Amino acid sequence: MTDFTVNRATVRRRVIAIFVITLLAVLLLITRLAWIQIVHADELYEQAWEQWNHNVLVQTARGSIYDSSGTMLAGSVSADTIAAIPQQVENPEAAAEALSAVLDKEKEEIEELLNMERSAIYIQRKVDHKASEAVREMDIPGIIFFSEEERDYPSQTLASQLLGFVGTDRGLAGLESYYDQYLSGHEERLYYPADGRGRQMPHNFERFTEPRDNYNIHLGIDETIQHILEKELAVIMDEAAPRQAMAVMVDPHTGSILGAASKPDFDPAAFDNYDPQLWTLAPFTSSFEPGSTFKMVTLAAALEEGLFDAEERINCPGYTTVSGQRIDCWTSDRGGHGDISFYEAVGGSCNPAFIELGQKLGKEKLIEYSTGFGFGKTTGIDYPGESSGLVFDEEQMGPLELATTAFGQGISVTPLQQAMAVSAMVNGGYLYRPYLVEEIRGQNGDQVFNREPEMLRQVISRETSDQLIDMMESVILEGTGGNAESELYRLAGKTGTAEKITPEGTYGSDDFVYSLVGFAPVEDPRVVLYVAVDGVTKGPRYGSQTSAPLFKNIMEDTLQYMQVAPTKKADFTEEEGND
Repeated sequence: MTDFTVNRATVRRRVIAIFVITLLAVLLLITRLAWIQIVHADELYEQAWEQWNHNVLVQTARGSIYDSSGTMLAGSVSADTIAAIPQQVENPEAAAEALSAVLDKEKEEIEELLNMERSAIYIQRKVDHKASEAVREMDIPGIIFFSEEERDYPSQTLASQLLGFVGTDRGLAGLESYYDQYLSGHEERLYYPADGRGRQMPHNFERFTEPRDNYNIHLGIDETIQHILEKELAVIMDEAAPRQAMAVMVDPHTGSILGAASKPDFDPAAFDNYDPQLWTLAPFTSSFEPGSTFKMVTLAAALEEGLFDAEERINCPGYTTVSGQRIDCWTSDRGGHGDISFYEAVGGSCNPAFIELGQKLGKEKLIEYSTGFGFGKTTGIDYPGESSGLVFDEEQMGPLELATTAFGQGISVTPLQQAMAVSAMVNGGYLYRPYLVEEIRGQNGDQVFNREPEMLRQVISRETSDQLIDMMESVILEGTGGNAESELYRLAGKTGTAEKITPEGTYGSDDFVYSLVGFAPVEDPRVVLYVAVDGVTKGPRYGSQTSAPLFKNIMEDTLQYMQVAPTKKADFTEEEGND
């Protein structure tokens, strides 16, 4: 009886102990489940998602580039990217051989990719439609396709050097490079479900992460004006076969670039088929001796300082001597200009007369006005690789350098610098910073940047500006720019012929840059235009036959496009009606 009672008590204790242990175990399991499903639910879900789904990085579309009227100059179109899931490729060698016959890759390179220990890997990104279709027809297991955005230039070569071009994912030249932080797309992930061995599962689904915003940029460039510039440059390239021709047009009252181009150029969709020297925009990145176009700086300084007397006379025998060095006038082969007034010397672009003006100014004043008009340093335009040119400082400028600078020899400047300097000469004396981009907008249209014209300084007075306007018109009507005279509009400007230096460092190579910088219409300057023709090899080798008609044709077409009333035609009609 006693043993039985003892045994029952023992069993009861054991049952209670087992129950307590079991209860504790259940409580621990419940606590662990709660910890996993509540506290760490999000973290574990993400880990599970990564195990179930593999991904491939893709790039979203770049922002677009528009002209001032909203015409797209650079945008994006869909293109197929070919990738592979290596674990699903049954025969990497055979697959690589088939793919290499269609894609721009060697068999060995593709086979190496297919044998990598990766969940997914690019074979070739952004292929053309024909190649993509050919690969699809092969139906190779493990080869997958998805859509990305490829850069598109609807107008092909138009403004190519201005716009630049794009590599696989980023801008490499021009505005595409300079504004890449705004234009560039963003990396996103394309997901696909896979089993434990990384093989894509049937009934797959794809999901992109939420896109982030990129931006569109809007230029001051007008597509029609740009077309006018490039059309006329193409004509002169055909007629005169120069090494290069270039043009830049600017609004003198704001600094906005309305058009800029140089020929030959390139197709940005196939940029690697062209010489890299054609990728940059010469009016911004090239500097060279300006020649007589720089005489306007000397004239402006002399007028502002009260040192120019239009009636004062000078005798030009075709040369002058400075520090024992003979300096020829361009009329030296015919005995010079002879006895002329300084007003006539401006129209006739007389070197000795401008040397005398430079000597009256002195080196300090000539340097002051040269730098005041922006020469010797970059303008700060929003374009990569701008050249600063080169002008003498006071320590470098002796009597000979003073003389040559006064008529535009021995220094180097850019076409853009000259266009901006003349803009200041005709807008009342104000130097503006040039610019290309007027505003930047998000994909939703919200404005994130709006350009305000930036006036840097006043270089000359309005009175001097008015005098320069009259004198530059006389160059077209009575002087060296006669072939730039228009029957429709009052044009004004200054011609230049810059003799290029030989490899030995001397002049006399018979290799010239013919240029003309000016504005129109005279009564209300709307545009300033610089044109240059470098290294003519066919036909007449004179600026009067190359840069002058180029200037006139661009100006007439542009002003008509801008609906500026033909001044001369209007005057003639009015006079005829009074008879």
